[in-house]
Parts: sequence; C-alpha cells; structure tokens
Amino acid sequence: MAEHRSMQRAALLDAARSLLSEGGTEALTFPALAERTGLARSSVYEYFRSRAAVVEELCEVDFPVWAAEVEAAMALADGAEAKIGAYVRKQLELVGDRRHRAVVAISASELDAGAREKIRAAHGGLIAMIVEALGDLGHDQPRLAAMLLQGVVDAAVRRIELGAAEHPDAITEAAVSMVLRGVRG
Repeated sequence: MAEHRSMQRAALLDAARSLLSEGGTEALTFPALAERTGLARSSVYEYFRSRAAVVEELCEVDFPVWAAEVEAAMALADGAEAKIGAYVRKQLELVGDRRHRAVVAISASELDAGAREKIRAAHGGLIAMIVEALGDLGHDQPRLAAMLLQGVVDAAVRRIELGAAEHPDAITEAAVSMVLRGVRG
C-alpha cells in the first residue's frame, strides 16, 4: 500500500512538472492534476493540502537534482573562469528540461514563505559555489558579483524560453562572454 501511495505521489509530481512547464503556475490546479493522473480530485487532496504544498515538494525534489548537475559541471571545469563558464552554460543547457522549466515557473510565482525559503536555500547553494570561484579570481565583492552574474543567467533563461530570434546557443555564448568579461573587470 505504501508503495502504491508513493507511486501516486510521484505521478502527481510528474503531472505538476508538466503543467508548470506547459502553462506556468496558473496551469497547476487540483482539477488539472486529477485529470492528468486519473485520480479523483478528492484523492489529490489526500496527498497535498494546497498548490503551495505541491510546489514546495517539487522544489525539495527537483531543485537539488538541478543544482547537483550545475555543481558537477563546475567540478569538471579547471580554474575559476572555466568554473564560472560551466555554471552559466549548464544552467542554460537545462532550460529545455521539464524539471528546470517547472523550477523557473515556480520561482516566478507567488509562493508561501516556506516554499520561497526552500528555493532560496537551494539557490543559495548554487550562489555559494560561484562566490567561491569569484573569490579565487580575486574579486573584492564576490557575493555582489555572484548575484549580478545570476541576473545575467536569469535574463538569458527568459530569452531562451521566449523563443527569441537568436538560437539558444548564441544566447548562451553571449551570456558566458558577457559574464566572463564582467568578472575579469
């Protein structure tokens, strides 16, 4: 029975990812989750008390996976500049990934404080990695530089998601080159 419940919970989370990546947070409703999974709406409430609870669990499950992929890409890079390039490239490479799209949709939405705090903590881990690389480059304000650098990444993510005129690879390379020129100061 417990295994069946965890399979249903996983199916609900997967349906939530799809809904978020297709239509943003407005698309994530209990009726839509019920329809996608073939569960009764009342059953959805047995697993999650609110949309925020669905979002919170998705953050707990997906954000660490996504952050680990960025961390792994940085670990393979040699030297601070290469690590920074890997940090930018990997995040932009993950834009097409449903988990990433769901995380972006979530980040853009109105969340309760608990969910926001979990996202901030996970994001904080990513930022900490980049702060270290910036420190290695001798940056006098590595934390501020890291936040600005992430702003460039976020802008590039939005540009890719909009299906801008430029090819995603061109957007990625422009972001990497802008960031690296910026951090060389």
